Amino acid sequence: MRCPFCGHPDTQVVETRDSDEGDSTRRRRKCGDCDKRFTTYERAEIELPAIVKRDGRRTDFDRAKLKGSMMIALRKRPVSAEALDGALESIEAKLRQRGEKEVDSTQLGEWVMGALRKLDKVAYVRFASVYRSFDDVSEFAAAIKETGKRAKIGEGE
Repeated sequence: MRCPFCGHPDTQVVETRDSDEGDSTRRRRKCGDCDKRFTTYERAEIELPAIVKRDGRRTDFDRAKLKGSMMIALRKRPVSAEALDGALESIEAKLRQRGEKEVDSTQLGEWVMGALRKLDKVAYVRFASVYRSFDDVSEFAAAIKETGKRAKIGEGE
């Protein structure tokens, strides 16, 4: 594998670790030329279902786009990259387990909100405010109140 820093074609694997779910492998690599380290992930390429948007358009599932959306909600919040990756893995697993060729974007959005609620309540409210198109402060208050109730009850989703 080429080094992403200098482009040198010779990199060495220094550590290999399987994910908790066993469906991906994380490899720490070191460049033989510039000595910089980087991480790669190896996972089986499985066709995920198409996402059906609210307007009826169909798009391929895009992990990078989903991760970007979640990272915006998690900006400046104390959530590790590993926790975010775990949430993404969980969402992808749900997509695979459905066994369908198409999944509504509303279902995907609900899974994302559930994952964010577990990771960070502030990120959940941020994401929900955009996803559900809050129009006024009362909708924010209702989302915050709902999050507080779930935290007291101990519900995860």
